Amino acid sequence: MSTRTLISPATLARPRGRAIYWTVFAAVVVLFALAFLFPVYWMVTGAMKSPDEVARTPPTLVPHDWHLGGYTDAWDLMQLPQHLGNTLVQAAGAWAFQLVFCTAAAYALSRLRPAFGKVILGGILATLMVPAQAMVVPKYLTVADLPLIHTSLLNDPLGIWLPAVANAFNLYLLKRFFDQLPREVMEAAEIDGAGRLRTLWSVVLPMSRPVLGVVSIFALVAVWQDFLWPLMVFSDTDKQPISVTLVQLSQNIQLTVLIAAMVIASIPMVALFLVFQRHIIAGISAGSTKG
Repeated sequence: MSTRTLISPATLARPRGRAIYWTVFAAVVVLFALAFLFPVYWMVTGAMKSPDEVARTPPTLVPHDWHLGGYTDAWDLMQLPQHLGNTLVQAAGAWAFQLVFCTAAAYALSRLRPAFGKVILGGILATLMVPAQAMVVPKYLTVADLPLIHTSLLNDPLGIWLPAVANAFNLYLLKRFFDQLPREVMEAAEIDGAGRLRTLWSVVLPMSRPVLGVVSIFALVAVWQDFLWPLMVFSDTDKQPISVTLVQLSQNIQLTVLIAAMVIASIPMVALFLVFQRHIIAGISAGSTKG
C-alpha cells in the first residue's frame, strides 16, 4: 500500500519541485531554530552588556563592549555555589525517592495485580485533575506538622523529597511501560526460580532504562524549576534553592548580574538534557509503542 504524503513523489522528482520543497523545509527549520535559540542568545549576551546598554531602546543585538564581570559578580554576590548546592541536594533526593517509590508502585500495579488495583490506579490518576495550587495548603499543613509523629519538615530537604514522591504522571508512565514488557521474559524468570523482587531488579529494571531516564529528567527538572513550594518550605535563606534566591535578590542587584545568574542556573539542566537526550527520546518512543 502506498503512503499518501503532502507532496507527491512525481512532484519531488522534478527539479523545480525539489527546489521548492527543500527551500520551504530549510526556512521552517531555520524559523524554529531561531524561535528556540534566540532567547538563549539574548540571555547569554545580555549578561555581557553594560547596565545602560541592556536597558537601551531600541536594544542592541550584539554588545558594543563585552563585559564578563556580570557572571563573576553573580557568582559571588548572590552566593550561587551555596544555593546551587541546596538545589542539587533537593533535586537529587526528590529524584531518588521518586524513582524508588514510583517504580515499586508501578511494578506492583502492573505485574502483581493487587486487589482493587484498578480502583487505586484510578484514584491516583484522579489527582492529575486537581490543580497543583489547590494542593499547596494541605501539603504545607501536613509538612508543618507531620501526622502521627508530630514533627515539622520545614527548613528540611525532606519537605521537598516526600511530596515529590506523589507524582501520578511519572507513576502512570512507568506502569504503562511495564505493561508493555514481554510476558515471556517474566515467565522465563519465574521458571528459573526468580521471585518478584528478583525479577524487578534483574529483569524489569535493566529493560526499563529508557523510561527511567525520562522519569529522572522529569523529576529533576520539576524540582529545579519549582518556586512556590520551596519558598513556603524554606524560610531560612541559607537553605533556599536557586529559583527562590533569584527572585528574592532580584530587587537589590543590577539587571545584568541577575541575567548572568539566570544563565548559570540554567546550565545544569541544559547540560543534563544534552547528555541524556538520546535516552529521553528512546524512553518517550518506547512508552508509546508496544514492546
